[in-house]
Amino acid sequence: MTRPALPRFALGDPLPAPTASDELRLRLATRRSASAQVLAAPGPSPEEIEDILTLGLRSPDHGKLFPWRLVVLGPRSRAELAEALTPLAAIQPDPNKAKAVLAKLTAPPATIMVISAPVPGHKVPEWEQQLSAGAVCMNLEHAANALGYASSWITDWYSYDPQAQDILDVAGGERVAGFIHIGTLAEPPLERPRPALADKVAYRP
Repeated sequence: MTRPALPRFALGDPLPAPTASDELRLRLATRRSASAQVLAAPGPSPEEIEDILTLGLRSPDHGKLFPWRLVVLGPRSRAELAEALTPLAAIQPDPNKAKAVLAKLTAPPATIMVISAPVPGHKVPEWEQQLSAGAVCMNLEHAANALGYASSWITDWYSYDPQAQDILDVAGGERVAGFIHIGTLAEPPLERPRPALADKVAYRP
């Protein structure tokens, strides 16, 4: 199916005002993370991946610092990562589980690794820069969903293991914000528990 090209804007161009969209509202109302292990083909094409990346980078970013970087992981690189991480899985508190979750790296058709890379010593607090990386992760999920794919934003033990950082090519001062796995589900996901507004929202006149 041919999709219309994304609009492109030059610096300083006026952007269209937001318009109401029942389709978008309903899509957001049914957003649900998928289990990475059950994401299967078909996955996004290279052109769709480019659209997902383009939309993902349109995220809030205090100071226009772009304090993140993204790595698109193909099947070969993900298989190599899983193989390299396997010895480290053996020394985790639960080795069997640690090894099992490596399947999340190899099963999905497409994966984008988002790395938080805050600018040190800047007036914009590092916390806000890290939040921007999280916003990129969420926008990537929304973009994948808008193209009709399911997605899963996860980290797992290897995102935090000090010895795994070199394997993932994560430099000092950087952190893995998430792996965004993208693919297709054979069956619709089931709804999960959601908080009631009254439990989490306060209104102040």
